[in-house]
Amino acid sequence: MEYIKHLEKIIEEQLARVERIKNSHGFTDFTNLDKIVIGIIDGDGIGPIILKEAKRVLNELLKDEISSCKIELRAIDGLTLENRIAKNATVPEDVLNAIKECHVLLKGPTTTPSKAANLPNIESANVTLRRELDLFANVRPVCIPEKNIDWVFYRENTEGEYALGSKGIEINEEISMDFKVTTTGGTKRIAKAAFEYAKANGNKNVSIVTKANIMKKTDGKFLDLCYQVAKDYPNIHVDDWYVDIMAANLVNEQIRSNFNVFILPNLYGDIITDEAAQIQGGVGTAGSANVGAQYAMFEAIHGSAPRMVADDIAEYANPSSILKAAEMMLRHIGYTEKADKLLAALNLAQANKHMTGDASGETAAAFADYVLSALV
Repeated sequence: MEYIKHLEKIIEEQLARVERIKNSHGFTDFTNLDKIVIGIIDGDGIGPIILKEAKRVLNELLKDEISSCKIELRAIDGLTLENRIAKNATVPEDVLNAIKECHVLLKGPTTTPSKAANLPNIESANVTLRRELDLFANVRPVCIPEKNIDWVFYRENTEGEYALGSKGIEINEEISMDFKVTTTGGTKRIAKAAFEYAKANGNKNVSIVTKANIMKKTDGKFLDLCYQVAKDYPNIHVDDWYVDIMAANLVNEQIRSNFNVFILPNLYGDIITDEAAQIQGGVGTAGSANVGAQYAMFEAIHGSAPRMVADDIAEYANPSSILKAAEMMLRHIGYTEKADKLLAALNLAQANKHMTGDASGETAAAFADYVLSALV
């Protein structure tokens, strides 16, 4: 039967991926590079609006490095909804090749074509980039000092439901099936990244989030492997929670400050980090890192906001999230002092500029102007 062959192909592809994980190289050492190339991807919708402001800020922060050719901000064109539809490709080959010539990416939100809008069934560009660049760790910090919240989420980025999201099977009119994958190598490396962060930051508590009581083969494996990795970190307290209970815990003011570092499979990580960002002040306030051994991509966690574009208020989009992503990117490439400057300026701007996402608040440009004036 055709769907049996389809399943066999999926299994073969995943077995090959397991071997690639085993043979993956160590992390890029940015101190040994003559020049760091930062790819800038505008994206769709409000993406070009907020990326314009992020580029202004980075050009100011990195003006000495850019003028001395230690850093290049390189525009990557073609990752737009229109171009992807025209080429019927999630990430067109020429765009992917240009991306692979960069060391890190600062990326605006991209729109995934909607079947309901009668558009081609093209996979999410983010999912494709995470897979093609092997960006296995999605790192999302949420910090609210006044509420004693200091969370860092390590979401596995290349497996789970999203890895096979476009490869499900419609067996007949009565039944469809999607798939979920968990591998030993994929799980161990995200767990190790989380525990290494916890260790480097004072042996913070680590919480593993799954639905292992229901998804026994995949989530059960994920949970067991995380505990195996935990044995290498005896000074770190580890616990585990089901994802539904953790969703409740994050809004429980009596216990939520007890949590520090989270390890989550792909789908749960997507949902829980949006909840956490909302507690911080909305998804417009949070950035994220997508980190692999060779490449890294930094982006806003929100979408392209097509309704803001349709309502002609895109200029009022909040650039906080992409600026937070830029701050994380600076830390990743070793520019800690400049990241600290950006974070301090961003905090001041968030405290003093009224961003609403509509015409009653500040524009993205006005917000960025304040950030630039606050850089010291």
